[in-house]
Amino acid sequence: MRSNVQSVYSKELLYSWFTALHTRIDILIYGKPEEELRKTVDVISDKLYKLEMTANFFDPASELGKLNQTAHTKPVNVSSELFQMISLCKYYHKKTEGCFDITIRSDSYNYENFQFLVLDETNSTVYFAKQGLRLDLSGFVKGYSLDKIKEILQKHLIDNALINLGNSSIMALGNHPNGNGWKVSVASTGKEYLLKNECLTTSGNETPGRKHIINPHTGKYIENQGSVSIVSSSGAEGEALATARFVNSYV
Repeated sequence: MRSNVQSVYSKELLYSWFTALHTRIDILIYGKPEEELRKTVDVISDKLYKLEMTANFFDPASELGKLNQTAHTKPVNVSSELFQMISLCKYYHKKTEGCFDITIRSDSYNYENFQFLVLDETNSTVYFAKQGLRLDLSGFVKGYSLDKIKEILQKHLIDNALINLGNSSIMALGNHPNGNGWKVSVASTGKEYLLKNECLTTSGNETPGRKHIINPHTGKYIENQGSVSIVSSSGAEGEALATARFVNSYV
């Protein structure tokens, strides 16, 4: 069942909010009749719900949850969506020299785990050549979702939008109704950005005691408080690079 979407429409602008991907989603769009804007938000909400059912590490009934339970026994055929996400994560793992690692929550984690992740592009299968291997896409799915939301907005011919996924993954398209681009600030640093057709992704420990990023080089949570923000054209890339740069700061 799709999350309950709440909306306020005023002066040709629609502001909507709902919960998905274990976080609050805020959407601000304008430039089309109210009915078209509401339909677009519903499409976005449906897409995020499907992504949650695909890539929720914490739900054993999700597609990823089932994959983590069975892929060590034989190659598992997965949806094109999940295969694309895992393939991108493998690419960013190599690009960041291992600082971005979705195998970090595997049993008896080892820095060399990625060599045991076997992808067959021809058959869309995923195989774990090591028992205990598990994939966690939690640090990637929000950025990936921004790219999917962008595709939806483009399909619905909406040029101006501000999309906020949990204050850490933000996309700005076009312009604010009263200005050029969109001004966005990062709460933990107070730094302000002017975004136009760009994504802003932030990763780190923003408050004392909120440690949630594991250093692949040590297998332990990073204790230090701080954050890294990345401005990029792709939410998926920004998400991976922000995490990698935060990790790299403590290698």
